[in-house]
Amino acid sequence: MDFMSDSSQTQRRFRSFNVIDDFNRETLDVDIAVSLPTGRITRYLDKLAEYHSYPLKIRAIIDRNSPEKRSLTGQNHMV
Repeated sequence: MDFMSDSSQTQRRFRSFNVIDDFNRETLDVDIAVSLPTGRITRYLDKLAEYHSYPLKIRAIIDRNSPEKRSLTGQNHMV
């Protein structure tokens, strides 16, 4: 799983949520929106699991300077 952020030519910011199978390097799906709240991500993953089944392991790529990494600072998470 990976989150990316970019902006369009009109400077409108958007985010993408990418789900990739590391074993065969297949992109399972990409969700693109202006906002990706937690509820939307969990519903998205549940919908994806209905089609592909739940994985045995989940690996999230978190960039050192990303908001996701900064939000985990000080918590007991392995990143």
